[in-house]
Amino acid sequence: MSAIRLFFALWPSPPLAASLGEWAQAARPHCGGRVMRTETLHLTLAFLGPVEAQLADALAAATPDRCVPPGELELDRYGVFKRQRILWAGPREAPAPLQAMHDGLWHWLADYGLAAPPQPFRPHVTLLRNIERDDPPPPPPDPLIWRYDRLVLVASESQTGGSRYRIVAQSRPLSP
Repeated sequence: MSAIRLFFALWPSPPLAASLGEWAQAARPHCGGRVMRTETLHLTLAFLGPVEAQLADALAAATPDRCVPPGELELDRYGVFKRQRILWAGPREAPAPLQAMHDGLWHWLADYGLAAPPQPFRPHVTLLRNIERDDPPPPPPDPLIWRYDRLVLVASESQTGGSRYRIVAQSRPLSP
């Protein structure tokens, strides 16, 4: 069996992804680096890494039964992961409902033998890779509101020039 790299994420609407792409373009003159393709922008909730195909199939089958309460997230700042040379967009801190979704997701994943990473959850959207400066640009444009009601399970497939992401399953919204 071959392993499949998986992660759970929030996936932005096309208009939100376009706005995040504008943030990336605005930051590039300050930071340098490679702008992420708009169609790949996401907010990772749980990076699983390589998992065996059988586990991937089980997670894909179970994901539609996960219900996600609707919520919103305000993206209001740029940040930098210096060691990874990444510029990101995100909130000042994880809102309680998003943190609860992250924690609940890892609690559920523990039933599949997967363990949460030791580092704290830092919600962010990677905008630029291989940046040349380790300080963020001046404040971003007006804050963006991300409304969400589902999460997606994504397969990351390595290709020349980066990764291709393929949504393999998604949860359903919580019924009103």
